[in-house]
Amino acid sequence: MNKLNGKEEQSTPTFNIKAVVKQTGLNPATIRAWERRYGFPKPKRTAGGHRQYSQHDIDSLMWLIARQEEGVSISHAVELWRSYDDRGEDPLQAEGAWETTTSLSPLIVGGQIDELRQAWVSACLDLNREDAEQILAIAFAQYAPETVCFELLQKGLAEIGNGWHQGEVSVQQEHFTTAITNQRLQMLIASAPSPSRRDRIITLCAPGDYHVFGSLLLTYLLRRHGFDVVYFGADVPVAELASTIIQLEPALAIVTAQQLPAAASLKDIALSLQPLDIKVAFGGLAFNQMPRLRELIPGHFLGESIQGALETVSLIIANKFPEPQTIEPSDAYQMALLLFRQRQALIETHVWGTFIATNKPTRYLSMINKDIGQVLDAALSLGDMALLGTDIGWIEYLLTSYRPPKQLIIEYLQVYHQGARIHLGDAASMVLDYFAQLLAEQSEIS
Repeated sequence: MNKLNGKEEQSTPTFNIKAVVKQTGLNPATIRAWERRYGFPKPKRTAGGHRQYSQHDIDSLMWLIARQEEGVSISHAVELWRSYDDRGEDPLQAEGAWETTTSLSPLIVGGQIDELRQAWVSACLDLNREDAEQILAIAFAQYAPETVCFELLQKGLAEIGNGWHQGEVSVQQEHFTTAITNQRLQMLIASAPSPSRRDRIITLCAPGDYHVFGSLLLTYLLRRHGFDVVYFGADVPVAELASTIIQLEPALAIVTAQQLPAAASLKDIALSLQPLDIKVAFGGLAFNQMPRLRELIPGHFLGESIQGALETVSLIIANKFPEPQTIEPSDAYQMALLLFRQRQALIETHVWGTFIATNKPTRYLSMINKDIGQVLDAALSLGDMALLGTDIGWIEYLLTSYRPPKQLIIEYLQVYHQGARIHLGDAASMVLDYFAQLLAEQSEIS
């Protein structure tokens, strides 16, 4: 038989828990608690179900103990270990291990959370994953998880998102930061303690919404507070949700939406859950920017901050939160919505034909038609065109992904207005009035 190399010997399950206790000085209950809460270590099992540990498991536990002796909590020590693991490094083999995180600068290691956030934002803008991950590890070792989530991740991501909307941050930089942030939250969720409350909650993003940060963060914080939370993720289709919810029997469904079309889809989810007697709560940027929206969704608004949402969730589950009063769309809006969906393609054909006949650029037409069509459909289905506002700035914000010239946007709105007047007529007067007001105000500005 070939002799095992050193690495294989280190990972071979050899020791029972008594041997681990003797070498580490830990209580057996502590070792089992760490395994249950943090998935760390991960011993093998004998045929009889007894735990067997490798030398690497023992060395890993000793590494955690050393971090505790330096003043780091066990949860943060595990977080630090996983930050190395995510980079494909073994903390036991990495030179300096814990000390390597100090290679950034003494200011960062001992810095306040604002300084850590700025350092992290800079690392993300530089697309420097190693530094970004090390800064997060330092932050979680020095501060409570909630502090890091709100003061570093949430604010840092918002800063980069604002930079993207203003054209100062590239799509690649924004996507890089979002990926790191979401991966970190998923790690936190995976390491959260087992539920201590009976009530189950599901969290998800509305159909068409791919911005998962808020839903992930709320999922983590609810789990930290003992709730049994099942996270469904982004862009959850309405048609497949009901059967899953029947299986899970949750006490509450929490749905987030960042933009108006997603908010309209959220309403469809809430309506589909009403026959199942499932309570629905909602939140997100769309409801913070457009407070009127809160009255149009059949569910409980969680508030403008995730911090406040935690208390609201407890009140909703305990039946101590007022039942929502929802405003339904008028018959005129419902008829206009049906007509718009029937004739939307005709309006868009009119736009294409006019642009081609007048030699206007058509590069962005498909994307603008898609985005404008979605927001018009959402406003009509929610029963309030005023949700769109009459400042053309919101349309420029809507089209941030490809930033068409402003003059092109104005010309597009003029032609779309013509097409809507031809194919919708007075049956959708609210749409015609909206475009007329939008163009009139733009004319005054010009």
